[in-house]
Amino acid sequence: MTEGPRPRKGKMLYSPAIGPMMRILRASALLFSATFLATFPALASVIVLEGQYQGKNLFVQNPFSEAGVGFCIFEVTVNGQIATDEINSSAFEIDLAVYGLKVGDKVAVRISHKDGCMPVVLNPEVLKPKSTFDIVKQEVSTDGLFRWTSSNETGELPFIVEQKRWNKWVRIGEVMGNGTPGEHTYEFKVMPHSGENTVRVKQVDLSKKPRYSEPVKFTDPSVTVVTWSPPKPKDEVVFSASTLYEIYDQYGNIVKRGYANRIDVSTLKKDLYYLNYDNKTGESFIKR
Repeated sequence: MTEGPRPRKGKMLYSPAIGPMMRILRASALLFSATFLATFPALASVIVLEGQYQGKNLFVQNPFSEAGVGFCIFEVTVNGQIATDEINSSAFEIDLAVYGLKVGDKVAVRISHKDGCMPVVLNPEVLKPKSTFDIVKQEVSTDGLFRWTSSNETGELPFIVEQKRWNKWVRIGEVMGNGTPGEHTYEFKVMPHSGENTVRVKQVDLSKKPRYSEPVKFTDPSVTVVTWSPPKPKDEVVFSASTLYEIYDQYGNIVKRGYANRIDVSTLKKDLYYLNYDNKTGESFIKR
């Protein structure tokens, strides 16, 4: 009996059922790939906004994706929770009120978007703290311990402590505010000068407009009047007690400032200078 031709190795025998089956497999693979890409779009970056809830919502401009199909943003989260806002539109609002936030609560918003496009948050400043404090009480002990109680804070901002010296307000320190409603008490140790002292606190928010407390006056009877010498120093100016000081030149430029009982002036050029110290203003000396 004569055998028929054998198939070559490495070649698959053709079957009429294989063609349709391969087409079905290719179609399934394409469908899976499209579903995968739609579910996990490529990321350009995540826009992160952090701040404190001020009772207002965020507004977002949402361009089309780079491919021109669908919008740029595909997910928004607020404090880790997926937002339920309708983000499939050219502009939408992130409603922060639905998360049970209280004014002053911390907020973190993450906006995830596709590659090749960039959403725009129109009002990110609504998460920035605002200065809204009211002073309930403030006092200074005779030794300079300044205490104040505030209410109606809506954001974490520092209280800047200022002292009236030399016919101007001088920043002498700061205390971070609590930033939440309710009453909060703070304190700061002031270095008194001789005679009557005046202090206050202020806050500056995004608007750049300072908000001040009323000035408070006090006198520390233990602080004596400070004197200095010599009138024509070569190496140093010596005070009778430690004091805040400023030295400025004839053009009004500050050349030295600090708190000490003596000042090294050896590096200053020979010229006329003016000295602020204790509660005295504009006394002059000649550097020799």
